[in-house]
Amino acid sequence: VQLQASGGGRVQPGGSLRLSCAASGRIFSINTMGWYRQAPGKQRELVAVITNFGTTNYADSVKGRFTISRDNAKNTVYLQMNSLKPEDTAVYYCNYYSGDKDYWGQGTLVTVSS
Repeated sequence: VQLQASGGGRVQPGGSLRLSCAASGRIFSINTMGWYRQAPGKQRELVAVITNFGTTNYADSVKGRFTISRDNAKNTVYLQMNSLKPEDTAVYYCNYYSGDKDYWGQGTLVTVSS
């Protein structure tokens, strides 16, 4: 499975960004896709994930600000990020999980700064 992420960039506090990640290769119908992030000097952490059934899970720090969604026909997951804060600055990694296997995208940098 290959993951291609896009949509990172620089934005001012309070702004919005939308990340996209398309999966290709041997895709199983039952899977979980999502986003993790890693800030400088910190461990990678979960941001949000969504199953193929649409069940979601969010980190407490992003609830009410970020929305994860997916298009199963396109094997693509999206992360709409609103009301961004400087502490959201990190490299965001797309993740695909199925059959006890994890796959990771290359990471996209999100910088929230004035």
